[in-house]
Amino acid sequence: GYSKVYQEYSRAITQLYPDIRIQGENYPPTPFNRFMGSLFSYLKILSILLIISGQNPFILLGLVTPRAWTWSQENKIFSCLMAYFLCNMMETHFLSTGAFEISLNDVPLWSKLQSGYVPNIQEIFRILDSQLKINQADQISFS
Repeated sequence: GYSKVYQEYSRAITQLYPDIRIQGENYPPTPFNRFMGSLFSYLKILSILLIISGQNPFILLGLVTPRAWTWSQENKIFSCLMAYFLCNMMETHFLSTGAFEISLNDVPLWSKLQSGYVPNIQEIFRILDSQLKINQADQISFS
């Protein structure tokens, strides 16, 4: 996942730039995504309980029973596994931001939250190189 990407990038940056301090943390999901993650978590539990119990919720709601529900009652183990994995996948999708930011001396250099993508390591090195050259030029001009 994204934490592995962050670890690989921080290791590579530390090897090339040993004086740079790297700090990382997880960004929390938005309130809407937290709500959706919780909704899928509850839906997972509810669907598994309904499949195991054999209760038909569609009759209680006055709806025609779909063939998928009939199939799920005939294949309870597979249906429970499928409900678990599909809901878990959606829950993870909404709760995982995969976001990290790169800053140097409190100056933001790159953000997944703003850009929407994870850069490759060469792109990060180019950003760091150019920022370090700018910082060195500033230090020389102030001296």
